[in-house]
Parts: sequence; C-alpha cells; structure tokens
Amino acid sequence: MRTSLHNIQQIEDYLLKYAGEADQCLFEARLLLQPALHEQLLWQQKTYAIIRQYSRRQLKAEIESVHQHLFNEIEHITFRRKIMALFGQ
Repeated sequence: MRTSLHNIQQIEDYLLKYAGEADQCLFEARLLLQPALHEQLLWQQKTYAIIRQYSRRQLKAEIESVHQHLFNEIEHITFRRKIMALFGQ
C-alpha cells in the first residue's frame, strides 16, 4: 500500500477509534514527529465534520418533507388529528 493511503487508513483508524491502545499511542508519537501527518489528521477531521454537517442537513430536510406531507395533505387529516390530540393541541 502506498504511504499516503497507509497514512489515510491509520488516520481513519485513529479518528474512528478502530486502532488498539498500543497503535493509538504509536500513532500519537508519529503525529508529534511528523508535522505533515498531523496536518493530514487535521484535514481529515475537518472533512468528517463537513460530512456530518451535510448529513444532518439532509436528514432535517427529509424529516421536514415527511412532516409537510403528513400534516398538510388532505388524505392524512385523520393522522394529523390523532397526533394533535396526543399532544393536546
């Protein structure tokens, strides 16, 4: 495996906590000794954060779509009434 792919795999294992305790410690030592690896780690963390944020937005949009469909369409009026009754509105 090429070094860059190997580094990516180790970074993923480290961030996702797949690596064992000894491997975690060894990787942390490499981070201290190799600034470029540390920079790769930071970029991978940022990438994961962006992916999580995008996924949350997508999920919220899907939930809102279902909400609009269930609460605003005529064929679901009885469902809407039952839900509103459960919550006292």
